[in-house]
Amino acid sequence: MKTIQSDPGGSDAEPAHRRPTSYDVAQLAGVSQSAVSRCFRPGSSISPEKRKLIQKAAAKLGYQPNAIASGLITKRSNLVAVLISNLTNLYYPEVLAQLTHRLDERGIRVLLFALRTESEVDAALDQIWRYRVDGAIAAARLSAAQLRAFERHRVPVVLYNRFAEGEPVPSVCCDSLAGERLLVDRLVNAGNRRFGIIAGPQDSFVGNQRVEGALARLAHHGLEARVVPGAFDHDSGAAGLRTLLGEGVRPEAVLCANDLMAIGAIDAARHEFGLTLPDDLSIAGFDGVGPATWPSYRLTTIRQPVRRMTEAAVTMLLERVEQPQLPPEVRSFAGALIEGTSARL
Repeated sequence: MKTIQSDPGGSDAEPAHRRPTSYDVAQLAGVSQSAVSRCFRPGSSISPEKRKLIQKAAAKLGYQPNAIASGLITKRSNLVAVLISNLTNLYYPEVLAQLTHRLDERGIRVLLFALRTESEVDAALDQIWRYRVDGAIAAARLSAAQLRAFERHRVPVVLYNRFAEGEPVPSVCCDSLAGERLLVDRLVNAGNRRFGIIAGPQDSFVGNQRVEGALARLAHHGLEARVVPGAFDHDSGAAGLRTLLGEGVRPEAVLCANDLMAIGAIDAARHEFGLTLPDDLSIAGFDGVGPATWPSYRLTTIRQPVRRMTEAAVTMLLERVEQPQLPPEVRSFAGALIEGTSARL
């Protein structure tokens, strides 16, 4: 007969591989459990000496705070949804990197929804409600009904680089109209009279605003422009230039609704038509992305102040997470003209 020896620790014996808890850290560090919680909560008040002591004990035990459990206590998910359309646009990865960095500094994680087109918003919103995010930053077009859905679900939202359509919503914008006015004025004053425009996708608020701004300013000078469609990518910029140069009177200057299309147009002008910029043709973009400054392109463009705009968007959102009753506001930022060698100014 086999004898089973009882565990001297009884039923209270701890499993050999039990995960360490905040209580264990508090005991080892000789502090209270609430001090351990404050140590790992962004923005909480705790002395540097006590923080160092707790972190040393946590490292020794292999302790990591449970984000989900913390969320149940604070009633916050510490998640912010970011909706961005058309990540092929070189501008938006930079925006996403800046938003992620600024939210991470505040202990908040990003739940990214990358939309192939701005018409996919409804499907993304269904997911946003399920994740119970604390707020959202949207670099995509939202209808009035979609904006009301955010209010109905009590999720604050800040629009990035666009205005609300029919609803008062906090927004951060680069002044696209002023940027296009600046480009058009400089090109016209340099003697350019025949213009072409390569537009963005039809459902893009930013693209449409830039085209409308350029056309309005050209009309101010008594000029017109032929507009051809684009998709914010390199290929559509090249295709747009082929269309503009292949039919009718050739333009002297081409305005592109973003930098990537302008880069595509430059490649087509040089390698397919044998043109020299800016002697034979002027090409300008908008955004100020990194590749636009490369020696091969040196694009004339409007640089958006991404760091200032993303900081403003994050600050406005978190203010409304803490104080939902704050009224909506719009913060507009001026872009800076980058005088490259792609256009005759």
